Parts: sequence; structure tokens; C-alpha cells
Amino acid sequence: MLKRFGGSPWFLVFLFFAVLFWRVASLQLFPDPRVEKQSRRQYWSRVPVSTNRGFIYDADGNALALSVPSSSFFLDPAFWNPSDGPKLQGILPESIIAAISAQIPGRFFWLARKVDRGTAEKIRSLNLKGIYEISEKKRLYPNKSLLSHVLGFCDVDDKGLAGIELVWDKILFSPPGIKVLAKGSSGRTLDISRQSNEGLSFGPGSVRLTVDSRIQFIVEKRLEEGVAEHGAKWGSIVCIDPETGAIVSMASWPSFDPNVRENLTYLKRITNNSTGRTYEPGSTFKPIVLGIAMEKGCVGGSETFNCPYRIKVADGHISEASNRSYGRLSVPEILIKSSNTGMAQIGMRVKPFDMYNGVREWGFSKPLGIELNGVEDGLLATPEQWRGVVPSNISIGQGLAVTPLHLANAMAAIANGGFLLRPYIVSEVRDSSGRMIYKGERTLVREVLSPKTASWLSSVMKESVKSGTGKTAGLPYVSIAGKTGTAQVAEKGEYKKGKWVSSFAGFWPAEKPDYVMLVVIGEPSKGKYYGGDVAAPVFRRIVEDMFQSGLFADSGWGG
Repeated sequence: MLKRFGGSPWFLVFLFFAVLFWRVASLQLFPDPRVEKQSRRQYWSRVPVSTNRGFIYDADGNALALSVPSSSFFLDPAFWNPSDGPKLQGILPESIIAAISAQIPGRFFWLARKVDRGTAEKIRSLNLKGIYEISEKKRLYPNKSLLSHVLGFCDVDDKGLAGIELVWDKILFSPPGIKVLAKGSSGRTLDISRQSNEGLSFGPGSVRLTVDSRIQFIVEKRLEEGVAEHGAKWGSIVCIDPETGAIVSMASWPSFDPNVRENLTYLKRITNNSTGRTYEPGSTFKPIVLGIAMEKGCVGGSETFNCPYRIKVADGHISEASNRSYGRLSVPEILIKSSNTGMAQIGMRVKPFDMYNGVREWGFSKPLGIELNGVEDGLLATPEQWRGVVPSNISIGQGLAVTPLHLANAMAAIANGGFLLRPYIVSEVRDSSGRMIYKGERTLVREVLSPKTASWLSSVMKESVKSGTGKTAGLPYVSIAGKTGTAQVAEKGEYKKGKWVSSFAGFWPAEKPDYVMLVVIGEPSKGKYYGGDVAAPVFRRIVEDMFQSGLFADSGWGG
């Protein structure tokens, strides 16, 4: 009997397992079409979604940037009917409409990320088959355009692209969480993620700035008004605490709302003019030149100079902006009246290498070390290139380019008694556990003026506001020291006729300053262009608003 079936009972066992193996393999390799169809309708996918990004606060702890819940929508092409695509016209971009109106491969297609409530409700109300909604976190800037150039912005996945968002991205960014989505045969989407799988087990860190939002609001409002009043192309205002180097306010125009993603494609809007634009400072640079000359022993405060309407210097000329001769002026009067021919004579007393090194010591044409991206160093030719009229041009603030931040920081050195400080805009950074990992603080770069020279310059700049070119910045209840500036705009090596940059740099109270502020209005086009007519009134309005808001105490003229 055993011989009839191969002579061994093991043959039957082998045959049984061979048949079983073949059946299992055939089911796996060649499944029933009905089973295959059903399995395609029951699947799961892993979708990365944005989670909480760290807060950015102002100096008083008010949130300037935070993350809020938001709705995103995607398609499952297996359930989507391309003929429904046109129903979303007017809700989604035409490029998306065109894509979903044709056959789409795969099982997942992003329809819209982090939409506003109105758009989300419109998509839901259509109740189209194949569209599914998931919850993400969206970056929100509650004050809209306020401080937008400093805060910066993120991409759709919440990675920082500019400003504080970029510089401190490693602290603020929270890696995406994973949504595990399952679909039943009916097409219903089920979120089967565990709560602990949404992002990491630890949260992001936070950044606190030195900026006072109350002052920032006033500054941005007055800057926009000033630009509009004079038909200017751009503007910038920087306000600094001269004792510490902390940035109290930094504004740039044109501005943008980082909540509106369409705004982020316009380079001129998102450029921070306070740090990323260079310009010739004009007469606001004269106090620095005079300070360098006095520290080098090249001029005394009691000297006088003959200041005609025009003087010839090597291969060029230096002329007075007022188109008239001042006659004989003392050194203080040269600054108060902003005499170009007088300041050129003072500047020419300083050797080019000494003036170049002096300007560099004041921080110009060098990195400032502030915690922002896109900060320009400025332009300053090496002294080997200072030929002909160039040294005289440098003396009156032409022939070099600075950023508003560089100039404001240099003015702070006059206000605080001669100490050049590193400007900073971040007061502290904390990690996910609340531990402080960075603290902004007063950092001395160098002493650029003796206390005596700094005090003398402050008193002369105070007189400039009382009786000189800066009179339009003056107020009866607070002592202000300052200097106007009116500079021509250079393009391709030539000064363009009718193009000017108007500015005013000042500090108050003049005897013991709490604030230093620079106002720059670029290329005004409605007739007025002198710094005293354009920028100084903007400065005065800001100081008035701050006083009325109780942001500094009453301080008289002090005699």
C-alpha cells in the first residue's frame, strides 16, 4: 500500500504543503479583482502637517507672532470627479482649478493649505466628494504690518524665510507632525494619529525683542504720513536707547502684512530699508566728521572759517545748499547753519588715512552685529581712492553710503558721552524648557569721543534745533539736539538732478537723552526736499505723540 503512493507517508505530507503554498502564493500574487478593488478604497497615508511655532514677543511681553489652528484641504483622486473642478472657481487659484479639472495620479493632492475661515467655509459648503479637511497650525501676526520688516515671515510649512523668523528659526521652528489618515470603503477619512505623534514631545522656544510696540505704532503711523505728504519713494526710522544700544523702534516704508502671502513676492515691500538700504547721509554726517577732526586735534571749537558760497577743491567744487555766502563762521556756527564750505575746510585738515580710519572706528562700512539678516555694511572707498574733491565730499556726507541703522547708532555715541555700542534688537531667547540661551545686553565697541567733545557736540546740536536748520523739529516742553541732512541721490556714478534724500537725526532730552532717533525720507517728489522741511517735522510729531502717550517725562529747555 505504501509503495503505491511513493513508498513513504512523507510524500503525502509534502504534497499537502505544496498545494497549500501554491494557493497562498496565488492569492497574494493574483488577488481576486473584487478584493483588489476593495483594498484600493481602504488605505492609510502619512501626511506631514505644521505644528506650533514659537512665540515672538515685544519688550512688554505682547505676542507679535504666534501659531493658531487653521484648515487645510486635499484631494483623493480615487474619489474625485474632475468635472467638479470648475465649482471651485473664485475660491481657489486658476492654476489649482486647471490641475484638478484633469486626471490626477496617485492618492493625495494638496488643494489648499492654511486657508482663512471664509475660504474654508466656502469649500466645505460645496460638499464635493473627494475633498477632505485636516487641521494644521498657521503663523499669525496679530498686529498685521506692525514691525513686519523686523519679524519677517515663514513659508507655508512654517520655516523662517526673513527677519527674526529666519535668524532664530532653530529656536522657533517645530518639526512637522504626522497625521495618519485612514479611509474606509465609503470614502470617509479617519484621523487615527495618536496625539503624542503630532510634532515632537517638546515645544519650541521663544524670542523677546527690545521693541516697544506703543512707540512702534506711533513711528510707523508718522512715517507713512510723511512719505505720503511728500510723495516719497521710501522711508526709514530707527529709534535707539543710547545708554544700552537696544532698538526701541525700527520702521521701513513701503510696508507689508506678512499674513497676506501675496505681499511676500514684492521685493521693494519686504526689504528692510533701515538695515538693507544704503544712501548718502548728507549733513547728518557732519557731527561725526567734526567729532573726528576735534579728537584728532585738527580743529578747535573756538576757531573761525571764511565760508563763501563756493570753494574750489582740486578737480571739483563744494557749494552751499542755501545758494549764498555765510561769510565768517565759528566752528559751532558751521554745524548750526550746516555750512558745506566750512565743513569741507575742516575735513580737509584731517589726513585721508586718519579720516578713513576714524569713520571706520565709528562703525561705518562694517558689520554691526545686530540679530537680523540682510544687514548691509555700507560703502566707503579706501583712502587710496580719496583723490581730488573726494575728501571734501566725505566731509559733507557725500561720496559714501550708510544704512539708517549705522547712522542712528553713531548718533547714539554722541548722545551717551562718546561710547559706540553694538545695537541689538533681541532682549532674550529661551529654549523649549524655558532656559535662557541668549541675552541681549549693552556691549561696548569702543570709545569714539571724549566726554568733553561729546558734550560739546550735543550742546551745538541742541542750538541747531533752537536756532539753526533743525528748528522745525523743536518743541517747547522738551530739549532736543539734532542735525538735518539733505543729500543728492547718486546713480551709476552721477548725481541725479531733482533726486534727494531728506533726513533728521536727533536725541532727547538733550541733557540726558532717553532716545536717539533718525528719520529718513527717500526721494520726496512734491517740491520740498530739505531735511528741515521734510524729515524734521516727522521727528517732531513722533516726539509729540510719545510725550502725549506718557512715554517720557516732561523736560524743559534747561536754560
